[in-house]
Amino acid sequence: MTLLHSNIIGKGKPLMILHGFLGMSDNWKTLGTQYAQHGYEVHLIDQRNHGKSFWSDEFNYTILADDLNHYLNYHKFRSASILGHSMGGKTAMTFACKYHDSVDKLIVADIAPKFYPPHHQYIIDALKTLPMEEITSRSQADFLLAEHLHDWGIRQFLLKSLHWVEKGKLAFRFNLDVLSQKMEEIGESLGHTEYFTGPTLFLRGSRSEYIANEDMSEIRNHFPSAQLETIDDSGHWLHAENPQQFIEKSMVFLNS
Repeated sequence: MTLLHSNIIGKGKPLMILHGFLGMSDNWKTLGTQYAQHGYEVHLIDQRNHGKSFWSDEFNYTILADDLNHYLNYHKFRSASILGHSMGGKTAMTFACKYHDSVDKLIVADIAPKFYPPHHQYIIDALKTLPMEEITSRSQADFLLAEHLHDWGIRQFLLKSLHWVEKGKLAFRFNLDVLSQKMEEIGESLGHTEYFTGPTLFLRGSRSEYIANEDMSEIRNHFPSAQLETIDDSGHWLHAENPQQFIEKSMVFLNS
């Protein structure tokens, strides 16, 4: 089984961080450094088909959870705390339900265990318009993407994954072909019988619609110990929009 790529920061109790859809471990570098300063060995992990990890035609949350289990076993961790954002939060939930004893504490950022209809298609469509063989700079890619994606923040987030494969050739680190075919999998709900009784914190952005108040009953069906906190002045990218409060609330939970 192939090992996921990671960036490891600090020394102390193990904390695994899982990025969201079309993201990568580098998105969490600043926060990862702060967790490390609080006494954690932080593992910023690239999930399969993202970042510097391997590409594969197989892609669903059970497989992503198994990837993480293989990663923990490889590093000889009996257990670790897991933090996942969005798609990474779904991976973290699936992992906690499947490998109960391997999770010390679970933090899920701005995603619930429910089904989400595919809603990233406009981003996929915009990315597919790019003539990658003709693009010679990040600014050129941004200019062309802007015709279809007007949100500057989303464009910058996507362009972080752009890298030089060789001199004069740019490519995205995420596997667009496979991910665009697996849109249904990204929104998949947790199985009805899945549960994790350990300490669990759900964090949501105050302006985000991903976790509604009425989702708490379903959250507690799967995670009976779950608590919910709201990060002020933030949307779905709550960790980037209000990093200070994100760190504060997650550290209170991790230290409790």
